[in-house]
Amino acid sequence: MSERQLEAFAATHAWRIPFDTTPRYLAGPGDGRHVTHGLAAAGWTRTSDPLSPEIVLTSPDRRYHLQFDPQSATSAWWRLRAEPPDAKAWYAEFGELVPAEILTGLTDALTAPPPSEQPNIYRTLGWAGWVIDTPNSAVSLDGMCHVELRTDLGDGSMPHWHIETTEPAPGILGARIWHASFDEHTPAHLVEAFVSALADPAPLQRGMYERTAHHSAVQKPSRPPTRRQVLDAHTTRLEGIRAQARAARRRQQPATTTAPAPATSTTAPLRR
Repeated sequence: MSERQLEAFAATHAWRIPFDTTPRYLAGPGDGRHVTHGLAAAGWTRTSDPLSPEIVLTSPDRRYHLQFDPQSATSAWWRLRAEPPDAKAWYAEFGELVPAEILTGLTDALTAPPPSEQPNIYRTLGWAGWVIDTPNSAVSLDGMCHVELRTDLGDGSMPHWHIETTEPAPGILGARIWHASFDEHTPAHLVEAFVSALADPAPLQRGMYERTAHHSAVQKPSRPPTRRQVLDAHTTRLEGIRAQARAARRRQQPATTTAPAPATSTTAPLRR
């Protein structure tokens, strides 16, 4: 990250009138640089036209691509494609109003070594107070956000995770506000990382007049940070991502074979 890019981020967030906004899935898109700066810190580079509003970031090994397209003709503005060497290719997409901080739950996990513990998405949601209403679905307490493992589609599709935030409509799904969808080959720990960020009760900070996803989002004034506080918090996060990305790359490197010890010789060493 350049100093100019970091200063521009700080200038956006410092001295504005901030509000702690809950629930976070209604907080609105926020600043997409939480996502793009994080991936840049992990070594991803922009591979799209720098003068286009569309952004494509590609991982150092060129196996992962994140596309942000604000001119998309579909409801998906973010698309993540993966072609890992030791697993099947997978795809995930996210709607326009997905909060950037929730999406970073997934992208941060993507650049880190995978956890050793087996993920349990419904346990994560249960601990956060969500209602597990069927064996394959859970819903937030306000009924506006749904997490579902879709298994019986009737069209031959494989089971996949689908998350949807909707208008409140008792007994049925209301009009969609934003969605996230992960195909059947998406690693489970990445889905759980996204869900953990989704269900986190901590508020997201939004500035006055900044777009929220829904009028029912609750906003409480918070103390404005200084420019230095914004910059320090952001650079600390990026340094942590950079370190975890290096650790992940080290784990992926093939183990080096130890060279055999040289044979011992009974010949006396030459003397000068």
